[in-house]
Amino acid sequence: MSKIRFKALHDVQHRPAVTFESLGRPSSLFKSNVFGEQAMRQFLSKSTIDSVQTAIRKGDNIDRITADAIATGMKSWALDKGATHYTHWFQPLTGATAEKHDAFFEITTDGHVIDKFDGGQLAQQEPDASSFPNGGIRNTFEARGYTAWDPTSPAFIYDNTLCIPTVFVAYTGEALDYKTPLLKALNTIDQAATAVAQYFNKNVNKVTATLGWEQEFFLIDASLAAARPDLMLTGRTLLGHAAAKGQQLDDHYFGSIPIRVLAYLKELEQECLLLGIPLKTRHNEVAPNQFEMAPIFEEANLAVDHNALLMDVMQKVAQRHHFKVLFHEKPFENINGSGKHNNWSLATDTGVNLLSPGSTPMKNLQFLTFFVNTIKAVHEHEALLRASIASAGNDYRLGANEAPPAIISVFIGSQLTQVLDELEKVTDGKLSPQEKTDLKLNVIGKIPEILLDNTDRNRTSPFAFTGNKFEFRAVGATANCANPMTVLNAIVAQQLIAFKKEVDALIDNKDMKKDDAIFNILREYIKDSKKIRFEGDGYGASWEKEAKKRKLSNNKTTVSALEARISKSTVALFESLGIMNNVEIQARYEIELEEYVKRIQIESRVLGDVARNHIIPTALRYQNVLIDNVRGLKEIYGEDFTAFAKAQTTIIKSISDYTASINSLITEMINARKEANALDLKDKAGNYAAKVKPFFEQIRRDCDKLELLVEDELWPLPKYRELLFVN
Repeated sequence: MSKIRFKALHDVQHRPAVTFESLGRPSSLFKSNVFGEQAMRQFLSKSTIDSVQTAIRKGDNIDRITADAIATGMKSWALDKGATHYTHWFQPLTGATAEKHDAFFEITTDGHVIDKFDGGQLAQQEPDASSFPNGGIRNTFEARGYTAWDPTSPAFIYDNTLCIPTVFVAYTGEALDYKTPLLKALNTIDQAATAVAQYFNKNVNKVTATLGWEQEFFLIDASLAAARPDLMLTGRTLLGHAAAKGQQLDDHYFGSIPIRVLAYLKELEQECLLLGIPLKTRHNEVAPNQFEMAPIFEEANLAVDHNALLMDVMQKVAQRHHFKVLFHEKPFENINGSGKHNNWSLATDTGVNLLSPGSTPMKNLQFLTFFVNTIKAVHEHEALLRASIASAGNDYRLGANEAPPAIISVFIGSQLTQVLDELEKVTDGKLSPQEKTDLKLNVIGKIPEILLDNTDRNRTSPFAFTGNKFEFRAVGATANCANPMTVLNAIVAQQLIAFKKEVDALIDNKDMKKDDAIFNILREYIKDSKKIRFEGDGYGASWEKEAKKRKLSNNKTTVSALEARISKSTVALFESLGIMNNVEIQARYEIELEEYVKRIQIESRVLGDVARNHIIPTALRYQNVLIDNVRGLKEIYGEDFTAFAKAQTTIIKSISDYTASINSLITEMINARKEANALDLKDKAGNYAAKVKPFFEQIRRDCDKLELLVEDELWPLPKYRELLFVN
């Protein structure tokens, strides 16, 4: 086995440089393979384009005649681009994307071949999709899941295939994907935010939720990764002693991008530009061999699609550069894990960012309205927000190194804290002219000034305001952004609906002016949600103790966090807004619990196999070398050999102790697994978290001790120093 490790290291050192041909300036490449406005103008009539744009803007259905016209134009464009197949591209509840390719050509009754693609094929397909997670919504033998075109996300060509973004629903109508609830949540936030925004500008007719994600990842040489069964099967290292040098010198962060990595990123960026993914930023992250890419902000649904597509493209391009991309939230012990910060805001069709302070007191009152309502929404549903980013991988990351803790809190900075403190003092009822003037001049009017130099230095906050947006930092690197974005947009929409109802009641029933009513409601919201705001360090027992006093949830495991998925308040939230029904909510809970069990189960089995089949035999082989050495010393020195063999006998004993411990712990872990497997899903998940997973750390500890004892040339697995510093 050690030969594989050294063969991998040899491969890395002797790889020829991978080059790619630049196709031109980014601006000339952008959206070249996207059926967007430019392509539509060339292949569709003006009336058809108007119908598509109206459907996108208003959410109307597209009739069959229009769909046929779109399909004809789309087919012509795709064939001109060299496409041979088409597929409905969707996002099932696996966390990955899915596609089934069909060729354009068909054979007519007289034996001729034609290129066929009509409105029916564009609008809907029936994939054989019975094996996707469904949480009991469908029986396995019922394969009738339907994909339906999402015209708000443009079709694109990748690998000579026309990809049509779609939703994925069951025959009975329940959502089986991430996109369907997200689209409903985005429609709800549009209506709720538009109604509130019209307090300040009657010309606002639409509000769009925007998203800018930041994708963190590790790049590991493909040969080195292939020599690690744990990396290949689980996406993370289940054992491995820390290298002497890790990230403690901070020399990788924002440093010069390694030549080989830069070549990969350049080709990746070019592929993404062709697909309309507006990547703008690339840089080294904190951990060695860790990097980040980020795009320009987009409408949230499109941004989610682009992130899902990016992760697929990253793996494909990586193969050409002999890299393995690691998206796991914690692939390496004792160094930073990977997140996917979700930067969220709301923008009006009049060009205003509702979470950005403006130049007038009225614009700043608008900002405060959406700012405070968002904080209130997070306060009311912090446990659900935690559940939205729960996964086996993220459990390893949250609360470790620089990642946020599992406790959801909101960071807004000291300056905005002072503003909210001032607003708490607003008079109950109608405001005097003097008070209103003072508020507008000295509190609200100065918000742009105080935010001008309000840099966010609290990197441990899971949900932070960063100048003109909220940044949901607790999202894991493997996550589909639709999950947290569905929850965030839903809870803010619910809160804005409640806000408008309360403001209107004060205006209608208390004869208050609009500004007075808004100030009164915001004052109460600020008081009610004060405990969710936290400006300090998110690590350590002191914050946990304080969070407990504030009655904030602290769900450190996915199993406990997911309980919020099926709480009465969650069901009421989604059902009242028409985003998901109880069947869909329960199904997602079961799917996520089952995924957790399977991932921990796989890790447990891989760890047992690697420890018994690779680590223990290697340790015993080295132990035999030492035993032979001791025998030789005894032959030379006789009874005095013990003085010369002291170090060897100590190591021999240590190897025996560690191998015996590892073997015993693996047996106990297997037994714990068997006991858990006999239980129902909820108890099984709880047992995997509480009784199986704890063995991982114990087995790893003993294996890592052996790594320090065994001769380097015998050790079978690429070590941390090789995985993290060879590129």
